[in-house]
Amino acid sequence: MRASKLFIVNLSVALMLFVGSFESVYSQYEALRGKKILFTYGGWAGHEPQQCKDVFVPWLQSVGAEVIVSDNLGIYKDSVLMNSIDLIIQTWTMGSTQTSVGRDGKPQPPDLDPQAERGLLSAVRRGVGLAGWHGGIGDSFRNDPEFQYMVGGQWVAHPGNVHPYTVHITDKVDPVTKGLSPSFQVVSEQYYMQVDPNVKVLATIKYNGDANAWIDGCIIPVVWKKTYGKGRVFYSSLGHVAKDFDVPEVFEIMKRGICWAAQSLHEPKEPWISPVYPY
Repeated sequence: MRASKLFIVNLSVALMLFVGSFESVYSQYEALRGKKILFTYGGWAGHEPQQCKDVFVPWLQSVGAEVIVSDNLGIYKDSVLMNSIDLIIQTWTMGSTQTSVGRDGKPQPPDLDPQAERGLLSAVRRGVGLAGWHGGIGDSFRNDPEFQYMVGGQWVAHPGNVHPYTVHITDKVDPVTKGLSPSFQVVSEQYYMQVDPNVKVLATIKYNGDANAWIDGCIIPVVWKKTYGKGRVFYSSLGHVAKDFDVPEVFEIMKRGICWAAQSLHEPKEPWISPVYPY
């Protein structure tokens, strides 16, 4: 009888913890209800911007967000729209910021012209949130240091290309990563990045020397939060292609990060400087 009572007590405690965790995550999603989100997609097709849009936009709508979708970065020039939104989600890899010459010899306009760039940067500095993953903001504009300064990092290589590796959660208290597995496996590109030291690192990856012997043991942040002006910025280098979000932790981290960034205009700035990347 005593053992049965102990089992029931333990089961009740476990159930309470599960319900509490569920309610915490659910309340994070609830923060998106009524938020106005601009979702921009395009650039290099290898990162499947269209397919990723089809993963995230239905989810955003299911939790009550109003989503404006655009495959043209010129939308950042619409000052009325930019003054009305709470969050920008961008998935646009290897975009251009300067006029180039096409295969037909004719000039091609940039994906992000100076006026559109000013619209984007000023919106985030004013307090609009920004969220993205992988090359969608981590390798958007290779010749635009101000954009990279806003994001907090820039892709430089992916040694070994697509291969299995382990992601380690280094901040187990932050709401974005709280309650997740301490580590999990993915099979994807492993981004080697130049990273702003003034970011709050939530997860890291550790390289072996299989592809490049000189980076053996190197630890690189893979998920972080930061601010740019008054705007919250969330980034995850996970998510090379849409199916990568089939890994529950990869999708959950991105969803929680989006929720956090979407509250940028409505909550105070979080104080931090986290230059050390624990493993």
